[in-house]
Amino acid sequence: MHRPHLRSSTAWSRRRWLQWACTSATAVATAAALGLRRRVLAGVESEADRLVERLANGVEVYRVSSQRVPQSNIYCEKAYCSADGRNLVYQRRVDEPGPNRTEFVVVELGSWREERLDLARGISGCAIADDGSAFYYHKQAPDGTLALLRADLTTGQVVELYRFARARRWTSLGTISPTGRWYAVGAVGDRRWQRFDIVLVDLERGTEQIVDSDPYILNPHPQFDPGNDTRLLIQHNRGGRYSPDGKLQRLVGPEGATLYVLSVPDGIRQPLQVGKPYTTPCTGHEAWIGTTGRIALTVAASGAFAPERGNLLTVRPGESARVLARGYRFNHLAISRDGSLFVADDWVAPYRIVLGSTESGKTVDVCAAGGRVTRSQLTHPHAYVTPDHRWVVFNADRDGCPHVYAARVPDELLKQLRV
Repeated sequence: MHRPHLRSSTAWSRRRWLQWACTSATAVATAAALGLRRRVLAGVESEADRLVERLANGVEVYRVSSQRVPQSNIYCEKAYCSADGRNLVYQRRVDEPGPNRTEFVVVELGSWREERLDLARGISGCAIADDGSAFYYHKQAPDGTLALLRADLTTGQVVELYRFARARRWTSLGTISPTGRWYAVGAVGDRRWQRFDIVLVDLERGTEQIVDSDPYILNPHPQFDPGNDTRLLIQHNRGGRYSPDGKLQRLVGPEGATLYVLSVPDGIRQPLQVGKPYTTPCTGHEAWIGTTGRIALTVAASGAFAPERGNLLTVRPGESARVLARGYRFNHLAISRDGSLFVADDWVAPYRIVLGSTESGKTVDVCAAGGRVTRSQLTHPHAYVTPDHRWVVFNADRDGCPHVYAARVPDELLKQLRV
């Protein structure tokens, strides 16, 4: 059932709201009356308070997150940042009553001001607009139904867009099409965990449909093409399997993962020439290269795709894959919002974070993520670069607790990618 625009806050200026809320009891009372969950979480800290290390290449690494709780930068496929790159959104687990126990926090890079954006059901289904104008997330309503909300990252206005027709178990983050019409997310398709769906929501008409179903899209990583409203990138974990009671038995089988492009809304697949038999298996880390129609991805670093030969590839529908960059055991991958840069981690301790050009394949080392990398996703770097190219945001467990970090990238380092 679709219930458009049921919940909306008044617009606010972030800087004015922070100043006002810190000093005025009236602001707190007004926010409570509006049903807002936002509150100032931390004041200004000096650079010395947040600075973790200063490196010989001019990079400075700062700690973004302020509490010792389970938390992360969300993921690397998109930059979860405002349009100007000054503010980022990260998530952390909070111990509060009710079903909405994931807190999305907005941080102003450099000043380190923090503010609660909202509480949500979890990170599953969350998404960001390609231009950074809005952040989307799921929230359980008082009647038990699940709502899709949109928070404007410029004004702060929150609007409910859609109520899902029924309860589902989600299997991915969400993705929003360039025009904002379509929203897609992965879901479990049956009670025995043997089928998985891609749920497509038409936000103009207020309807939803199953646009794709398959036993092997259990970890689909759906991503809309930033240059085409009708193309959706899907990860196909061939041979992956859950038990009938919902326990993961294997994420992928001997066939290995591959990718395909799904047309929207008709659901026609176009396989990509990656994964067996074309390349070594896909690692499960891929992203569109801006609006070029090309896709960057990493594959298993062995054989013809060993680090010295290159395991960071680029491909487009109907064409063979080619090597984009070499010299590292590339794993997690992100593309800058304008498509000109990539960020990837070198999947061997100390997990160097590498910045590179999507045109030339030239690379520079930014920093080491450091810390322990475990089965927990919170310890994986998942690095991305902000839209202004000034910061690389990543996760690390450097002190026994997962934190979000931001490495400030000097112009001199970026110039090395242009020569």
